[in-house]
Amino acid sequence: MTELLVGTKKGLFVLEGEGEEFRIRSRSFAGEPVEYAVRDPRSGRAFACVTSAFYGPKLFFSDDLDAEWEQAEGLALPEDAEKPLERLWTIVPGEEDGLLYAGGAPGVLFESRDGGKTWELNRGFWEQPTRSEWSPGAGGMCLHSICTWPGDPARIALAISAVGVWLSDDGGQTWRNGNAGLVPRYLPEEARADTLTLCVHNLHRAPRRPERLFMQFHGGVYRSDDAGESWLPIADGLPSDFGFPLVVDPADPESAYVIPLVADLDRVTPDGRVRVYETRDAGATWIERGEGLPSENAYLTILRQAFCGLGAGADMELYFGATSGDVFGSRDAGATWFTVATKLPPVHSVRAA
Repeated sequence: MTELLVGTKKGLFVLEGEGEEFRIRSRSFAGEPVEYAVRDPRSGRAFACVTSAFYGPKLFFSDDLDAEWEQAEGLALPEDAEKPLERLWTIVPGEEDGLLYAGGAPGVLFESRDGGKTWELNRGFWEQPTRSEWSPGAGGMCLHSICTWPGDPARIALAISAVGVWLSDDGGQTWRNGNAGLVPRYLPEEARADTLTLCVHNLHRAPRRPERLFMQFHGGVYRSDDAGESWLPIADGLPSDFGFPLVVDPADPESAYVIPLVADLDRVTPDGRVRVYETRDAGATWIERGEGLPSENAYLTILRQAFCGLGAGADMELYFGATSGDVFGSRDAGATWFTVATKLPPVHSVRAA
């Protein structure tokens, strides 16, 4: 049985199914935007990032999705902060028991050491000397990607729109940039050197080769083979190098999946055809995967957290949702696809367990 936590503009939907048949098991936070929802695979605890129009961003957790959700504590900025906490974008398990990370806007990192019940601001990142120079992307200054290093809690990589990649080798006490090779074509050429305005859209690490990371950029797809210090372009063969979603196969460091969109001013699937593109050679070539997906008059938008994988290898399951309210799935690593759900509210995130 596969469980999907689907965060939408109007609540969290829990879907469950076997094969190609899924049903809606429950709905929580009705009417409120759920930016992201996920289970911690170690404890089974579920988390939901909810943005209330009245109370701002809140994080809730539950050990039983049929019971009430509880609100986590400590997710707040210092009283002297120039801006309030605007949104929570992601929750990621750390490499120590009970450790989790949360990323949010404006470019903030939180840590929990009790399984997600209470949180503290990562001061080393909050007090970056260049913070006053940081610029938000179109969706705000969101810290959306947190990549831990398997087995080593000291090494972490972060990505922010639009403040680039940040690396730590001491568990988040100190940070440095990892942006060599990134080309922000949205800036005038004379303004590209040494800029911090680097709009990373998504970042994932290859667990079997942790020095390798894959990135979807705002105009570019990149790979790093030196733990995020420098980047190589790998978008040749894609219909567009713009997009948000990104998944890696945890069993294969040569593997990644992206869903291209036309461009920053036209954020829909190219030519009205929904296609997932797969590389099995670290970006040297890309394979179009679309059997079972809409092939005409389908101008869908898939957001950064709305694509996920479950398992690994040839039997890896893949799922993604669109702002149209449609959710699609594959149980054979993207070779064929089926429709999981339709007519949901606009989908913000999809995570499988």
